[in-house]
Amino acid sequence: MSESKRFIKDVPDDDVKFSIIIPAHNEEKYLGKCLESIAMAAQPYKNQVEVIVVLNRCTDKTEEIAKSYNCVTLENYDKNLSKIRNAGASLAKGEILITIDADTRMTEHLLSVVEKHLASNQYIGGGVNGNFERMSIGIVVSTMLLIVPLLFKYGFISVGIFWCYKKDFQAIKGFNENMLMAEDADFAKRLKQWGKKNGKKYGTIKNGMITSCRRFDHYGDWVLLKRPAMILAYIKGTNHKAANEAYYEDQAR
Repeated sequence: MSESKRFIKDVPDDDVKFSIIIPAHNEEKYLGKCLESIAMAAQPYKNQVEVIVVLNRCTDKTEEIAKSYNCVTLENYDKNLSKIRNAGASLAKGEILITIDADTRMTEHLLSVVEKHLASNQYIGGGVNGNFERMSIGIVVSTMLLIVPLLFKYGFISVGIFWCYKKDFQAIKGFNENMLMAEDADFAKRLKQWGKKNGKKYGTIKNGMITSCRRFDHYGDWVLLKRPAMILAYIKGTNHKAANEAYYEDQAR
């Protein structure tokens, strides 16, 4: 691996612009591609990007892969994505925080677009939309079955990859640790509200990511049509059994 694809570690806080947080539970199949995408996006920011991988009950080679890229790592045993992400954020040195899932890849210019948006002083932060690595009618239907009720509860927001200044992340107290599912939508809504109070917009960076279809591959593309109870549990966000099934004990990993 070239030195340019290794991230900074153990440097003064003032030298870090971006802190990128990745929750990771047995992600050896996906983490390398995620980190490769970040390395590409980080090329304009030599020695200014740290990547924090939160190792959540890993029993595979996730830690080995993270350390090969010189990522900051910490262990976490919570079955709670909000706590996992917040734990990573607590170590962040950068002025800009970004969260990304291990099975997602950011596009080459994402970090540059994030910096431009925040520097304009028009945006409080925001989310990213993009594409699945493959598409089908079943995936479209399942996605819409989830998006529509989320729109009613949380309004027009984008999730995926989040980006904002660390000070604003702290101002809204990060991710809501009472939420076991839909914590991303809850975070987006609160960040959007915080932006409105400060005269700023919640932004959406278009076509900024590619995410895996691993759950569709495992459960089938029509999964949410066949399991409507999962939609209700996701919208509620506090069902431990459903959260464990969907995320924390998910056999699709």
